[in-house]
Order: sequence, then C-alpha cells, then structure tokens
Amino acid sequence: MDIDALDKLPTDVKELQRLARQLQQQIQTKEREITEQERELTKQERELNKKERKIAKQQNKLASLHRIIEKLFEERRLDRARRFAANSEKGALQYCLFDEAEQLVETEEGKPSEDPDSGIEVKAHKRRGGRKPLPKDLPRTRIVHELSEEEKRCACGCQMQKIDEVSSEQLDIIPAQITVIEHVRYKYACQHCDEAPKTAPMPAQPIPKSRASAGFLAYVATSKYADGIPLYRQCHVLGRLGIEQERHTLAHQMIKAGELTQPLINLLNENALDHPVVQMDETRTQVLQEPGKAASSQSYMWVMRGGPPDQPVVLFNYDPSRSQTVPERLLFGYQGYLQTDGYAGYNKVLETEGITGLGCWQHARRKFTDAQKAIKRSDRMPHTRVQQALRFIGRLYAIEKSAKKKEPEERYRIRQQKSVPVLEEFKKWLDHINTNPSGKLGEAITYLRNQWERLLVYCEDGRLEIDNNWIENKIRPFAIGRKNWLFSASQKGATASASLYSLIETAKANHLNEYAYLKYIFTELPKATCLEDYERLLPWNVELSVLQGMLKASATNAVE
Repeated sequence: MDIDALDKLPTDVKELQRLARQLQQQIQTKEREITEQERELTKQERELNKKERKIAKQQNKLASLHRIIEKLFEERRLDRARRFAANSEKGALQYCLFDEAEQLVETEEGKPSEDPDSGIEVKAHKRRGGRKPLPKDLPRTRIVHELSEEEKRCACGCQMQKIDEVSSEQLDIIPAQITVIEHVRYKYACQHCDEAPKTAPMPAQPIPKSRASAGFLAYVATSKYADGIPLYRQCHVLGRLGIEQERHTLAHQMIKAGELTQPLINLLNENALDHPVVQMDETRTQVLQEPGKAASSQSYMWVMRGGPPDQPVVLFNYDPSRSQTVPERLLFGYQGYLQTDGYAGYNKVLETEGITGLGCWQHARRKFTDAQKAIKRSDRMPHTRVQQALRFIGRLYAIEKSAKKKEPEERYRIRQQKSVPVLEEFKKWLDHINTNPSGKLGEAITYLRNQWERLLVYCEDGRLEIDNNWIENKIRPFAIGRKNWLFSASQKGATASASLYSLIETAKANHLNEYAYLKYIFTELPKATCLEDYERLLPWNVELSVLQGMLKASATNAVE
C-alpha cells in the first residue's frame, strides 16, 4: 500500500476496525475458496491416479493376454509340427553341423589343431543295391528244374552234357506249428509182493499242472512284450492254428511266468546297482484294479539301466505312484551316478549321500527344439536365440560323436579339452539371456538354468553318457505295446509284465535271441535249487550254442 492510499484511510478507530473486519472476511473467503479448490484438485488428482492405476492394470492384463495368446499360438504351432512335420530332433541341428566340423578342428588361436582326433569322424558311404546272402544255417529245400529230353538234344544231333548249375534262393515262411508234448511216465509194480507201484517222476514244469510248455510261454511272452501283440489277438492267431485259447488263460499263464522269474529279477537288480552308473526314467501305464484308485487313473513303469558295459541290465518296475519315494526304494543302498531328466521326483534320492545327479542333454535340446517348432516361420532366422542354443548343443554332440568309440580315459580327455570350453562359452551366453518365462523359449532357458550343474557332470567321467537316450530307447517297445494292449487288468499282471519286459530287454541288450532265452530260462528255472543255479541263467552266463540249439530244434519241429 502506497502513502497516498494510507492518507485516504479513515481516522476513526471504529471505521478502521470495520474495514479491518471486512478485509479479514474477504481474506477468509478467499482462503476458503483456495481450500475448496485445493480439495477439488486433490480429488481430481486421486481420480487421475486411480485412472492411471486402472490403465496400468489394464495394460498389464492386456500384456498378459498377449503372452497367453502368443503361448497358445506357440502350442498350436508345436502341436501341428508334432502331428504333421517330420518327427526328428536332428533336423533342427543339421544346418549347423557343417559349420561345427571346421570349428572343432581349430584351436582358440584360430590355427588348425595338430590333434588327429579333433575332427569329426564321417562314415564311408555305402553303395546301395545288392542283396545280403541268406543265413547258411536256415533249412533249405532243393527244387531241381530240368530240361526235357528233347531240349537236351543239340541242334547238331548230339546229346548235351550237364556242365554247371545256376541257383537262386527265395525266402519261404511256414506258419507257426503247434505240437503236443506227451509226457509218458511208466508205472512199475512187483508181481511177487504187495509193494506200492512206482511211477517215473514228472520233470519240473514252469507252471505245474498247466498245459503250457516252456516254449509256449516263451512264444506268448515274446509276442506280447517284444512284438506288441496283445493276448486277444494271439487268441485269434492260435485259433487259425486250430487251438481255442481263452484270453484270461493266457493272462494267468503270463502272471505265473512272471512270478517264476522273480529270483532272476532279484539277481539282475543286484548286478545293476553294483555298477556306479545308473540311468532312470519313467513312463505311464494303466492298471484297472488298483486299491483306492479309479480305473482311469495313471500308474507308472519305472525303468532302470545299470550294470557293467559288457553286462547291461534293463529293469522295469511297476508302481501305482510317481512320487519321490519310488526311486528312493528302488535305489536303496546305491552309490554312484544317477542320470535322469529334470523331473522333481528324483530330487529326494539325489540328496542321498554318495549319489551324484547327472543331467540329460537330450531333454535340454528337446526343449529348444520345441521352442523352434513353436516360432513363426517368418521369425525362424539363422541367428535367433533358439538357433544359437541349438548350435551350442550341436557342438557338444559333435564332440561326443567323435569320441563315441573311445575308451573311457580317452573320452574324458577329449571332453576336458573340447567340451568344457564349449560349455563355458554356452554359460556366458546363457547368463545374458532375458526372455518371456512363459513362452517355449523361456521354458527351455529355465530348464537349462535349473539343470545346468547336473548337465556338466558327464565331463567328470568317461564312463558317463551325455544323455539318457539309451534308456528311452528301451522304453519305446513298452510304449508301442501299450498302444495295443492299452492296460493291465490287475497289479499282479502289471508286476508280471514288468518282470517279462525286464528279461526281454536285458536279453536284447546282451545280444541274445529273446524267444530262445525265455524258453531256456522257463525250462531251467523250475530245476534251480541254489544261488549258483540261478546265476547260471543270467544272460551273460548263458552259452550261445545252447540257445542256437533251441532255435534249431524249434525250426526242425516246424518243418516236420
């Protein structure tokens, strides 16, 4: 307020007080207006913040929906690839194998390596065409084709003489023939006294008082568990051969055959766990009559491979559960390496002192292969993260291929020199990768990070394998058979199936004819009375000549 304005103020005190009160009221009014405006502004800010939060929430929801949609599209592309595309995991790596051949033979300085084993061994090309000769030990029927007497006469009028013969061979199959083994036991009695008659004893049979011989049991078991022919189809086959057989009768015989082999299964289990390297995997099965479970529920076959390289053992174990208590029970007392996939059910047993977990690179590669199949075709560029991961894994497998036939000590040396640097480079790449964890690539990256320490273990020992493929290949016949016979009726049936699958796959792993081996053990097991008798029946203790003799005898009976 300037001096002139002060001069205009009234001099009366009451008037000044009135003016002061008036100004104070005006100030209070302005303050109330300002307070109201501030309150309104605060309210608007709150509403704005609320709307911003709502927008952010909607944006997050939209982003989540986009991720879900993209994942569904990935699942759809992957499903189409699995249904219609070539079913091979090698295809994803073919593009990089030619590049890796050069990379593997160069050192870090870029100079060619002087190690003659550093390259990739390529098998020689085999020419197609030509027939393999038929086995010499097969029975042969000689059919002679002669010229007529008129054709044997030469145009000059002389008689032609035989100078050579031209032979060609064809395969012929005689359908399985059923024969009856009649056991005739003579009975003797004394004609001069009342002594009780004596009858020749009946040889021990695989199933007492049963019509099924060792050969019949071996045939049915091989047809079902090796060839995947369910029992009801075998009934039709037997019917064509003139024998009416009920399915439940064959099922009962298979259960009894499985029970008969239990001592042999126990010895195989001991032999498998005595070796410090075991591979395990599990696959589903269905058992209709399980206590406390619906008929449609899933049970499992736990498959284990162990034993020395020259005495491999494959064991199938049925269990209603997939819980972590199953591998704990199956591996009780075991010490050594255990190779599995990333299933959490093995975590408990891997915490056991003396057991070292070993990962499977095939499962890791499969995750990235699925991620590649789920990518849009337009996005499948050579240098995407999926391709980079597959290239690293391809390099590891190329090294394994070059060291496949080496001794364990040499494999260990090669892995330390070549695989370990690749793994270190792979780990650096892996640590810098950020991706959507819900997508297929994210799942592959997460699996790889979670399993990384176990995936490194195979480089510690030349006896270890880079993956669990061997045991998965042993599960494949079971999976194929499962599509045919669909389920087991009872727990006894599932247990018997596990035993017979174990014997067949172990026989195949030891290069034995599964039918001949089953017939042999079904013949000899009823006679076994001590541990030595059972040990002689283990696949690596059986004389091949004995099995070949059984096959020849079966072939002779079929021809007759």
